Amino acid sequence: MSGTVRTEGGRGRLGSALSGLAVAVGCVLFLGGFAWGAVQYKPYTVPSDSMTPTVDVGNRVLAQRIDGADVRRGDIVIFKDAVWSDLPMIKRVVGVGGDKVACCDTDGRLTINGKAVEEPYLRDKGGPASPQNFTATVPQGNLFLLGDERFTSLDSRVHLREAGQGSVPRSAVSARVDAVAWPLGSVIDRPAAFAALPGGVSRPGPVKLILGSVVAGAALILAGCAYGPLARLLSRRPAGERGKAMTG
Repeated sequence: MSGTVRTEGGRGRLGSALSGLAVAVGCVLFLGGFAWGAVQYKPYTVPSDSMTPTVDVGNRVLAQRIDGADVRRGDIVIFKDAVWSDLPMIKRVVGVGGDKVACCDTDGRLTINGKAVEEPYLRDKGGPASPQNFTATVPQGNLFLLGDERFTSLDSRVHLREAGQGSVPRSAVSARVDAVAWPLGSVIDRPAAFAALPGGVSRPGPVKLILGSVVAGAALILAGCAYGPLARLLSRRPAGERGKAMTG
């Protein structure tokens, strides 16, 4: 009988130690994930429908803090340029320094240096990539920016007659959008069409790793906290029922 008591006591102490460890590790992952996210990302509310349907007006997005030098074609960026507006704006990068951006080819597609680009993210997938034709050469160190809603977006096309043919300096970019936090809760992938062009597309940000850390941490905390009440509940049951619960 005394051997049985020692065995059950030993199991109880081991369970308590493991549950405590789970809570401790969970707290590190949970709080560490939030801290990591706060360093890497800043929230931003989309002010217009120029990027519909990728992001809608009023959506809350997570934008990774980056240097403008790290921007690639296809990125959705947050930028501020005095010529465009005194407020932060959100657009998609379609051309970088040295590119010749034109629209539209015979199939209504955007072309970069003569190469047609498929843009499945556009709102009007069956229509032309732009309602008006245009051609622009992007100066070195600059970016050519378009909205995904090409019929209403006020983007580089509006500023074509200005110096730089509507482009903005890379230094104007403060962040790159990686995910919609509210209300959709979705990650924004890099467009495959730009991957074949020189320089390729940017690497995914750490938003999935950060989310995984927070979710795993929360799960460990809940599991660790649930052990004590569950163990006490089982200890109050007759030995036979406990055995059935353990084997069942």
